[in-house]
Amino acid sequence: MTALPREVFKWLQSLDLTFPIRNIRRDFSSGYIVAEIFSWYYPQDIQMHNYDNCSGLPGKLGNWSQLQTFFKRRNIEIPEELIEGTLHCKTDAAELLAQYLYTKLTNRKVKRLALDHDIDFTDHAYQLQLPMHARSTASTAVKNNLKITEFLTAPNIITCQQKAQDIVHKHIQHRQEERLEDPEHFDIKATIGQRCVRRPPPANTYTGEDMGWKDQSRAASRKQNTSTSRET
Repeated sequence: MTALPREVFKWLQSLDLTFPIRNIRRDFSSGYIVAEIFSWYYPQDIQMHNYDNCSGLPGKLGNWSQLQTFFKRRNIEIPEELIEGTLHCKTDAAELLAQYLYTKLTNRKVKRLALDHDIDFTDHAYQLQLPMHARSTASTAVKNNLKITEFLTAPNIITCQQKAQDIVHKHIQHRQEERLEDPEHFDIKATIGQRCVRRPPPANTYTGEDMGWKDQSRAASRKQNTSTSRET
């Protein structure tokens, strides 16, 4: 999980929010705290009685819908991937959204921590910390990275199937990389081609101008045949 920088955490504490942030992924998903953060900077545009601190999906969608309308009116650009990931409690989404809001509202830069993994809103970085036998299977990867709220917000079966196929494809790709990195664990035996000794070609290789002895003998035989045919 992406750690929240110290300056961002202190900034959130200084806002004196109605509800303290204990689990940022869960607390940010409803959009209520995000609206309260913006109400400190845009008090005329954000009225907190229009937002509901709820845990149900309809209330969350209502809060985020109002926020997106406010973003468009104020020309505040927030990536759609961050909003979708925060709404569905995706890994690293809420932490990145908090850092993004900090830079937008305070005009300060965040001292980002060096990450040892790519941010893709999945639990792949967590799976790498586990031993081989404890890592998730393909079905578990779909269960962990595809939330039930995504099916409810996008009831299109084709869209959900594409998301599941993408997760399975990434899982298979990661498995193949693991097999290449640790073939002994998976009892992978080298093929005959891999066992063959690879020797460099000899240094005195023939070029197109210098024919080999076979080509020279063939040329000599051809000349002899033509000379005998002419004599006859």
